[in-house]
Amino acid sequence: MRKLHLLPDVRMALLGLLAGVTMALSIDSSSAEGTSTLPPMSVYQAMLKANKATGWVQFRNYNGRQYIYFTALQTMHCRLAEIRYSINSDDLDQSFALVPCDPALPFSLPPKSGLQDIAIALPPGTADAVAVQVVWQDGSQSDTAIYQPCLDVGEQSCASPVQ
Repeated sequence: MRKLHLLPDVRMALLGLLAGVTMALSIDSSSAEGTSTLPPMSVYQAMLKANKATGWVQFRNYNGRQYIYFTALQTMHCRLAEIRYSINSDDLDQSFALVPCDPALPFSLPPKSGLQDIAIALPPGTADAVAVQVVWQDGSQSDTAIYQPCLDVGEQSCASPVQ
């Protein structure tokens, strides 16, 4: 049997999805969130917290470009109002567009999603660090997390928290 190899950012998103689905099944969705078909906000917040150490964003050098992946955050799009980020500063002066939410598939991207829905492409070596913050539907904000590219990983996706 052949072993399936997934890129780290895909693997991270799948693990976050699995954690969120598991939590959603164990939480009574008829609580304070009313009759929403979306998992409770607490599920999404737990996913964000779980992904903080491995990176809310991922860096990848590929085909002469530097990519910054927002995949882990984009899987939470149904409960987010905004993804704020900045490159090489903590200004949070840019926004990464969220895909539309399908409540029947709250962790999935729309079928016609492409690279532009999960990543930005930059000239090689542009981003030494990326600061990221999410704004939830209720207007509350996460802490700001800052990540840098991992060293010596070749074309693998990776992020390292800046202490």
